[in-house]
Amino acid sequence: MALERATIEVLGGSQAGARHRVLFNPTEYSIERGNAYKATAVPGLSGPLFSFINGEADQLSLELFLDDRTDPNPDGRSVQQRILDLANLLEIDRDLHAPPPVAFVWGKLYFKAILEKLGRKITMFHPDGVPARATLSVSFKEYRTLPELTLTPPLQSADKTKRRVLVGRDDVWRLAAREYEDPRLWRVIAERNDLDDPRAVRPGDWLEVPPLDEDSGSRRIV
Repeated sequence: MALERATIEVLGGSQAGARHRVLFNPTEYSIERGNAYKATAVPGLSGPLFSFINGEADQLSLELFLDDRTDPNPDGRSVQQRILDLANLLEIDRDLHAPPPVAFVWGKLYFKAILEKLGRKITMFHPDGVPARATLSVSFKEYRTLPELTLTPPLQSADKTKRRVLVGRDDVWRLAAREYEDPRLWRVIAERNDLDDPRAVRPGDWLEVPPLDEDSGSRRIV
């Protein structure tokens, strides 16, 4: 069975369809992911309150090894040319006005991304000083288009009601403006929390914020 080579494929822009083959497969790679949270300090509590902001993109990191002397180089491209090819993926594409999206493909791994970082360590040279051997530290950041981010949100929870704490000069109107982008919907929060007087709430009070549903252009509680 032939050894499958990893490739970096250009997915868009003026270089769309170009494939950079990795003749020395990486010995390992790592994938990291995190989430962004906002910490809110509330007087009287022993620690901050954390609110989820958004998920961060996956990051794929690996090292690529290039060597003119031992690399079976069927397309005739030298180490220096291969370095320039990969570095060019960091440049702004004339058609996209941004660096092009790429895909790192190796077996079952298909990682659609942008090239975020490229580090070059030259360890051997030809007599004329041209690089003959190099190790590249490559970092890819996951790339998804706006439709991909918005059409498939991970909403498995049946109950989307939120609980929010009032902080500082917060009131029901400001809370409605943040959650619904409309302060006039304060009554939705007031009704859910049985508030006869919305001015009676104080910093540190917890309120439930029910979800809204679109119904023939009007909003109602679900």
